[in-house]
Amino acid sequence: MNVGVLGTGHYVPDNIVTNKDLEKFVDTSDEWIRTRTGIEERRIAGDDMDTSDMAYFAAQNAIEEAGIDPTDIDLILVATVTPDTPFPSVSAMLQHRLGAEGAAAMDLGAACAGFLYGIATAKQFVETKTYKNVLVVGADKLSKIIDWTDRNTCVLLGDGAGAVVIGEVSEGKGILSLELGSKGSGGEYLYQNKEGHMIMNGREVFKFAVRQMPESSVKVVEKAGFQKEDVDYLVPHQANIRIMEAARERLGISEDKMARTVQKYGNNSAASVPIALSEAVKHGKIKDNDLIVLVGFGGGLTWGAAALRWGR
Repeated sequence: MNVGVLGTGHYVPDNIVTNKDLEKFVDTSDEWIRTRTGIEERRIAGDDMDTSDMAYFAAQNAIEEAGIDPTDIDLILVATVTPDTPFPSVSAMLQHRLGAEGAAAMDLGAACAGFLYGIATAKQFVETKTYKNVLVVGADKLSKIIDWTDRNTCVLLGDGAGAVVIGEVSEGKGILSLELGSKGSGGEYLYQNKEGHMIMNGREVFKFAVRQMPESSVKVVEKAGFQKEDVDYLVPHQANIRIMEAARERLGISEDKMARTVQKYGNNSAASVPIALSEAVKHGKIKDNDLIVLVGFGGGLTWGAAALRWGR
């Protein structure tokens, strides 16, 4: 059985916080943020919106694009590190709100690589014919774990959600290969402290990511039986433009063949890759039969990548 993406969707809050806005209360500057990260602005959800709300809007979009009904969903997987509450899970909340009666539901925690772990999990369930349609959502409200006095982290992060419906696709299409990994010894470089704030050793995370993202991108292409020259489009985790560029250059593809949302949304954690994917699809940048690569890394430390032949 060939398993792939039947529909994509995404959602970001309306509230825009620019670099200039941050200058008013953080010791930073628009020039410093732009040159080091590529970020110009980010979306921040209000107090009346939580992770499950953003997940719901993104999921609705993906289900509609897939051309199915919520009752056709058999399993809901939500990748997040910022659930509304420790329990019930965001996926269970989503199951109820969507009206996906009878669907199983569970959350996954692999930080910014969570969506790739969700894709890999969904593929196994469909491939073994355990479930037919699996909804995979990456959603995070990082603004609620940000220390707004820490200029090393608060300038990087934003809120949002992205979703895909995974199911059977035609021969030759779909997910061709996967690459997942973790390095628990690096957990001290990116974590949530007892006060609930995100703490990051930027230098160490950058060193890890600038090596791992390019390496995973190439590996997943080779696993699929292709050469890097065959890649039509790259959708990397939108953490930092310099890390993204390292992956693009390693694959040897042109700038117009890489998804780039970091400048307007910042780092959306598990939502980063599905938001960028959904935007690329909706703007016609990914076309039927394209060979695309999804790749991300996150706290844990974790990483994941997938090579797909696009289309249904």
